[in-house]
Amino acid sequence: MKKDIHPENYRLVAFKDMSNDDVFITKSTADTKETITVEGVEYPLVKLEISRTSHPYYTGKAKLVDTAGRIDKFKSKYDKFKKAKPTSEKAANTASSQEE
Repeated sequence: MKKDIHPENYRLVAFKDMSNDDVFITKSTADTKETITVEGVEYPLVKLEISRTSHPYYTGKAKLVDTAGRIDKFKSKYDKFKKAKPTSEKAANTASSQEE
């Protein structure tokens, strides 16, 4: 087995799912400056947007997580490409009668 190929900072780290506040502890070398106290023990903290406890594949629920407003940004960007639709039947009838 080769020597000096494994990282030196392998330790217990707390990972926190920010969408549902679930925290799990596992070994990792992830760098972090934040810490969290779990059951009286302080661990380095890595924040996650989605994990096994909130991912639709594992939960079986189609849940929409929009942490940075990406959906609103997308909709506003492509609103200009929407075709104008008549708001009522009256407007549709008026438009069709003008064509004749």
